[in-house]
Amino acid sequence: MATECNHSACSNRSAYSTRNLWAGLLFGIGLVAFVDETVFHQLFHWHHFYEKSTTDIGLVSDGVFHAFSWFATIGGLFVFADLRRRNALFMLRWYGGVLLGGGWFQLYDGTIQHKLMKIHQIRYVENVFVYDLIWIILAMLMIIIGFSLVVRTRSKQQPGKTISNEHQ
Repeated sequence: MATECNHSACSNRSAYSTRNLWAGLLFGIGLVAFVDETVFHQLFHWHHFYEKSTTDIGLVSDGVFHAFSWFATIGGLFVFADLRRRNALFMLRWYGGVLLGGGWFQLYDGTIQHKLMKIHQIRYVENVFVYDLIWIILAMLMIIIGFSLVVRTRSKQQPGKTISNEHQ
């Protein structure tokens, strides 16, 4: 995608800047949750979403978590498709949102769910600290890179400039 944009595309980007960010956030949350569920729950069998009950309850909790991840991912893609249809898609800002959303979800999962609520751990091993550290570092890297992309792509609207209702 070219860095330059014509007047119409630039106006759409400016008008839909927040929607690009939210589409990326939603997709990023869903994507990271989906990868977590698929890799760590289903393929590696390291844990279930909820470990404080029976294996059956753990499997049901995994199913609910999996459904959440798909709803978030598909919801983000619907907004993405709408932005593309309106010629208002700003990929760099969307990527920033994806990284922010994914990083936020991973940080929330690693700190709140793993440590504060203790509903599961990343892996049940002797030295879980190494896994926790890697999990949190990856989350922070995604957040930092995503935040830098979002700041870099902030729309700078001119004072007094109006946007037609078509673009709201």
